[in-house]
Amino acid sequence: MPLKRETTQKILRDGSISLLLYALPVLLLSAYLHITGDKPWLRPPVTPNIPVVKAVFENLSSWGLPVLTLGVGLTEFLLGLYKKKWTRNERILDIVCFIGPKVVIRPAIVYFTLKALPWLLPGLKGVFAWVPLFGGFLIVAVADDLTQYWYHRLHHQVPFLWRFHRTHHSAPYMGMAMAGRQNIIYTIFFSQIYLTAALVYLGLGYAALLVTGVKSLITMAAHSSIPWDKPLYSRKWLHPVAWVLERLISTPATHHAHHAASNDDGIGHYKGNFGNMFFLWDVIFGTGIITRKYPAAYGLEYYQKEEWYAQFLWPVVKSKIPGSELSAHGPEVADEAPGYEPPARLREKEEEDFIGKKYLYDFQ
Repeated sequence: MPLKRETTQKILRDGSISLLLYALPVLLLSAYLHITGDKPWLRPPVTPNIPVVKAVFENLSSWGLPVLTLGVGLTEFLLGLYKKKWTRNERILDIVCFIGPKVVIRPAIVYFTLKALPWLLPGLKGVFAWVPLFGGFLIVAVADDLTQYWYHRLHHQVPFLWRFHRTHHSAPYMGMAMAGRQNIIYTIFFSQIYLTAALVYLGLGYAALLVTGVKSLITMAAHSSIPWDKPLYSRKWLHPVAWVLERLISTPATHHAHHAASNDDGIGHYKGNFGNMFFLWDVIFGTGIITRKYPAAYGLEYYQKEEWYAQFLWPVVKSKIPGSELSAHGPEVADEAPGYEPPARLREKEEEDFIGKKYLYDFQ
């Protein structure tokens, strides 16, 4: 399925703007050093002396986040927030995606990338260790999250890429159970993992540690089925806080809209709201909507409950369900395939046919 011309033009335009955004933290740091006259590269690198903060984020990045994810997930389950949608197939898929990508694949990618970088970039280890923590944080935060924004956005806008990301959207519920639900190929080529590992090698390791911790907390909270942002909308005195927060970072309302089953209700926006840590990218590029409401249903309108192993391992293993996007000859994007009609419209047509036949029978 070819990419639409207007989509291509928008991607190229926004990509050009992104180059400036990538450079912005470096320019701000340069301006700061020029104004203050400071030359930190002439001094020996100093590790920030914040032992408590360092310990918190080190533990969060190692065992803390998985434990926190399990804790919130258990709370959601006990509160009945998954209802009856967490079937055996969905449960196995969520568990496999939690253990595989989060516990095995991503740490392995970081490990082998750091092992390969001395060979790829000899003599550059720690070359930017002099960068102040605030500057390093900005550089890593923008580099990591803007790269993930683009990786995410392209998997929605380029038809060929959609099926690699589809697994994350097939869950008919939101929560910790599905937060790490990703296809194995999508995870292996997760572009910002390699970029962030390279920045660690170049000397921005502590900044990367802080960014990873902060980002993990934000994205976890945005996927949660616990609507922690609702009090911000219901209390008038908190509206200014809500206005800033929902444009800066991903919140449950904005990210739940991205996982909606439909765009028809004016709340769902699964072909937008791509931001992970920062929703700001969606504001800048016009790919986001903010309604402060939650969609009625999540997942895919055309979801056929494909086998967990097909969702996790596609295209190495394909689904046996005829017509599925993940089957041997399935469409790239089902809802854009010729003749596709959403289930809701099909039900309306069935009702119209039934009423028409009943009317004809009564008339006769």
